[in-house]
Amino acid sequence: MKEIYINNKPFENIKHIDEFGNEYWYARELMPILQYSNWQNFEKIISKAVTSCENSDISVCEHFIDVNKLSKRANNAEVEIKDYKLTRYACYLIAQNGDSRKEVIALAQTYFAIQTRKQEISEIEYNLLSEDEKRFYQRDLTRKGNYSLNQTAKKLGVKNFDKFHNSGYKGLYNGETADDIAKRKGLRYREDILDNMGSDELIANLFRISQTEQKLKRDNIQSEKEANKAHYEVGTKIRNTIKELGGSMPEDLPTPKKSLKQLEKEKNRSLKKYN
Repeated sequence: MKEIYINNKPFENIKHIDEFGNEYWYARELMPILQYSNWQNFEKIISKAVTSCENSDISVCEHFIDVNKLSKRANNAEVEIKDYKLTRYACYLIAQNGDSRKEVIALAQTYFAIQTRKQEISEIEYNLLSEDEKRFYQRDLTRKGNYSLNQTAKKLGVKNFDKFHNSGYKGLYNGETADDIAKRKGLRYREDILDNMGSDELIANLFRISQTEQKLKRDNIQSEKEANKAHYEVGTKIRNTIKELGGSMPEDLPTPKKSLKQLEKEKNRSLKKYN
């Protein structure tokens, strides 16, 4: 069963594409895959996801579309039942608000989070990118994510941002701080560790960042101490998910030969040469 989820087959098998090429999922089809057997219970999760969407100032009606379907009963009578047409982002929010004790929920969170980020450019475009291009793309998303996370944490009273971010790194990297990661990678003093990560490592950190921001908002966290604890817990859970999926631990992923800053300098030199 786990191998099937690793390949993302359940989520892909129920994916629909409309006449404009937009992907969508039906809540009634997603429900059994996320191991919910009762629609009333699942609709409560959808309601929480809608609230998360509203709290992020994102249009609910664009991501959660009410639809009605005809369903046959045992006596062949047809009754109208409620359903939702969901975007990938809506599925991501539903997974976020699902029962975290279920392994499939963690896997769904990983799948829809990564795919949602990739959807900011088309999947075809993303897959055509070179590894270095993917690194640039994921690093920029990670920086934007960190900025948004910092704004949320600041409102909760976080002042020591080094400690706050190190809490997340410690959870994801089995106790390593940002300085520890830099030393292991052999970086110079104050060299940006994000510039020296491959795309897979950046995606893992982007997931940590987005999940932490959602947890800070969802769990009504009120203090710097609680925020640091939440960041560590999210990092640890993502690490455990990677382990369950059979993936490489972040600290075991190779450090690229060239940093993104170095690649940017080389690109700028080339442009000056031909201009």
